[in-house]
Amino acid sequence: MPSGVPPLYVLRLGRVPYGRAMDVQNRLVQAHRAHLDGTDWRSNPDARWKEGAHAPDVLVLCEHDPVYTVGLRQTLYPPDEEARLRKLGADFQRTDRGGLITFFGPGMLVAYPVINLARRRCGLRLHVEQLRHAATTTCRSLGVGKAESRGPPETGVWMGNKKLCAFGVHCARHITTHGLALYCDPDLSWFQHIVPCGLEGRGVTSLTQELGHRIWLNGSSSNFQSFISECLGVLVGWVSEIIIYFRNYFRNSESIQGGILSFLGV
Repeated sequence: MPSGVPPLYVLRLGRVPYGRAMDVQNRLVQAHRAHLDGTDWRSNPDARWKEGAHAPDVLVLCEHDPVYTVGLRQTLYPPDEEARLRKLGADFQRTDRGGLITFFGPGMLVAYPVINLARRRCGLRLHVEQLRHAATTTCRSLGVGKAESRGPPETGVWMGNKKLCAFGVHCARHITTHGLALYCDPDLSWFQHIVPCGLEGRGVTSLTQELGHRIWLNGSSSNFQSFISECLGVLVGWVSEIIIYFRNYFRNSESIQGGILSFLGV
């Protein structure tokens, strides 16, 4: 790992509702902003940042219950469209990420890097390119050798005319949220009710569909974690190490040890 580059900690949430994953991201962002502002990270006088300390960069990995999400251009999806999609049995969420409507559900590897780009001297465009490269390399390592990374306006990983991995990122004050969804083994019929990412005439596919046998989330997750570490030039730690990290950098370590996981809502 290059000198001075902070580690990237992995937080595995398992299968969770979309809103819960957003809560976790927002709390991590809160910790980053508290550091930037020099304020308390959870309204606790014993939990102020020490001088020279940093909030940890965290890669949140999870799988979602069925949900349609839209990005910043929400006027394209009025309440009657939301109601129509909810009647299908999925949740519907409006978000601050880039991109148009998409679907998340069981069988997708969802990755949310919550990181401070300024500390890594990395611009948003490079960040997205790194994520695309990691996802493309993951697909190829699992046997989809023709997986192709594309930039705007088709940002994602593709197999011909079908998207294999979708991206949508938000960045404020150099702190990133949202990320990507790799279609490992989802029920692709959910996409029939929308125009995925607003791209007319395009389809979606999955690792399972391309390879002809089921691709389990755990294997895809391990491969992606390895390649994202390589692309970002960082060492990857685990959630238990996040606890250690917080204990090392707060004035009152005892108040942190029992509280960080509940603070993150996991």
